[in-house]
Amino acid sequence: MSPKLTHMDDTGQPRMVDVSGKAITARLAMAQGRVRMSQVAFDLALGGHNKKGDVRIVAQLAGIMAGKKTSDLIPLCHPLPLTSLNVEIVPDAATLSLAVTATAKTNGQTGVEMEALTAVSVACLTIYDMLKAVDQTMVIDGVSLIEKRGGKSDLNRDAFKEVD
Repeated sequence: MSPKLTHMDDTGQPRMVDVSGKAITARLAMAQGRVRMSQVAFDLALGGHNKKGDVRIVAQLAGIMAGKKTSDLIPLCHPLPLTSLNVEIVPDAATLSLAVTATAKTNGQTGVEMEALTAVSVACLTIYDMLKAVDQTMVIDGVSLIEKRGGKSDLNRDAFKEVD
């Protein structure tokens, strides 16, 4: 049997997946990403004195806000009552980068992978936006789901928790 896309009906039309028959369970998803940059941009990001504000704090808030609005951004995504959404931004001097990790939780009938991935993506985009005046060569990479729990299929990519 070939794989079937869950967001398409039998005629190929888009649909929101019906999760009404699924049990309510504790759900968790963790995603990661990284913004690589020049030494000048890295120093500004750590200094907390960028013209637009503290890069890490603003990006952290942007990630949290985006995660909460995921269903407004991704057309067939269920709106979820998040019980927790944490965005962490850690500097890595060895690679001149900021590593972003988001952990989303809910008690519900569907997972929170998209909320975690959206939070990471928007936090990375915010870092880029705030530092682009001094470095247009920044690279956003490694955005990926590293863990999910609570559904039919769990995922734990321990080997990938550290972004290369």
